[in-house]
Amino acid sequence: MYGQELAKVYEIFYRSRGKDWASEAEDVVRLIRARRPEAASVLDVACGTGAHLATFDERFEHAEGLEIAAPMLELARRRLPGVPLHAGDMRDFSLGRTFDAVVCMFCSIGYLGTVEEMRAAVSSMAAHLPSGGVLVIEPWWFPDDHVEGYVAGDLGREDGLTVARISHSTLQGRATRMEVRFLVGDVSGIREFTEIDVLTLFTKEEYTEAFAAAGCSVEYLPGAPTGRGLFVGVRA
Repeated sequence: MYGQELAKVYEIFYRSRGKDWASEAEDVVRLIRARRPEAASVLDVACGTGAHLATFDERFEHAEGLEIAAPMLELARRRLPGVPLHAGDMRDFSLGRTFDAVVCMFCSIGYLGTVEEMRAAVSSMAAHLPSGGVLVIEPWWFPDDHVEGYVAGDLGREDGLTVARISHSTLQGRATRMEVRFLVGDVSGIREFTEIDVLTLFTKEEYTEAFAAAGCSVEYLPGAPTGRGLFVGVRA
């Protein structure tokens, strides 16, 4: 997942859909401050290219990021040279400090394959919160949301690149298997590559139980930012 080819064009096709990372991050900042007004530090888990983290860095005194995919982390480091960024796995990481808030956006937690892995990730995130710290996780779709055979298509143009993306989704066990094909064109020609994404359809109850097991209260806020809603918790 998130190889070198995809990392280069990742933001282009999402922006073509109208995705606004800065606006999404501002909404998350408001959710955090509503629960912890004095919040001064944040950790962005699975920070990707740093598109959300750039806004978090502006809104908090201290911000850090964690990312498992080296190509994405490389781009984040270019974007945010002054922000501490860590290579790490959300299921098992320890940064040696706590943060007023920990966030995990854009369905990244769905890439975990089992309920046990998801619970381990929530526990690792919560372990980096003090009492009263805020945990925000954007889930992948729930099982009832799956649409067998769903096809999505995007076309984006930026900085001399044209990127076409077509995805086809099928059910694989209790996960969404997306075959995603890309065509990328620039002055040198056209190249094609394929990514296979498998995202687990955890239930709302499984997320809720994971928050509780990690010592956090939890509420589910449906809808924004991408239609899948957000789980927001506060550590006891």
